[in-house]
Amino acid sequence: MHDPLLTPLGENQCHELQSQFPYHDSVDLLVCSPLQRTIQTTLLAFDPEIARGIHCIALPELQETADLPCDTGSNVTTLKEKFKSKPVDLSLLSEDWNSKQGKWAPEQEAIEKRCCDARQWLKTREEKEIVVVAHGGLLHFLTEDWTGCEKNQGTGWENTEFRSYRFVDEDNENASIEETAESRQRRGNQDKPLTKEEKTQLRETATGFEKSSRV
Repeated sequence: MHDPLLTPLGENQCHELQSQFPYHDSVDLLVCSPLQRTIQTTLLAFDPEIARGIHCIALPELQETADLPCDTGSNVTTLKEKFKSKPVDLSLLSEDWNSKQGKWAPEQEAIEKRCCDARQWLKTREEKEIVVVAHGGLLHFLTEDWTGCEKNQGTGWENTEFRSYRFVDEDNENASIEETAESRQRRGNQDKPLTKEEKTQLRETATGFEKSSRV
């Protein structure tokens, strides 16, 4: 199915996330993948933020990694019609954002570049507390955290799971981020953050891809 909407189960999970998320009052900005299910997730789970006027921006770099019909977004016209009465900013979407070609290709190098671009975009925002709603596969590339992800097994993220990350100040070119101690503790991970070398090794194990010199 092409760019499906949330199922009733998915909608219920969004309502559960809304009730469990403890930081509604501190969120400054909402950013989501432009796929319909992630837009819906943002609108449902973060309704308290929207109710107090927080903006929601659809960022095409956050789209899912594969080119399956369910992971391929709708065209801009369709999305504008579907969400015309909703507070979703679609202005960053180009006409080819869902082409799965070139910059948007489902290829390792292209995905890594998109995620680096997304981190850099987020880092330049003046807002400090930003919610990002994306996809399990994409989130490993975005966070550069491959914990829990085995090769060809999809993702180590659960549906509507939330984690907190901060930017690593000394890393400007890659705009790297790391999970906060509070976030690791909240999900029962008491281990120290992985070193850059350990992250590289885990990434290569999970993806079977040899790290390039660009990152």
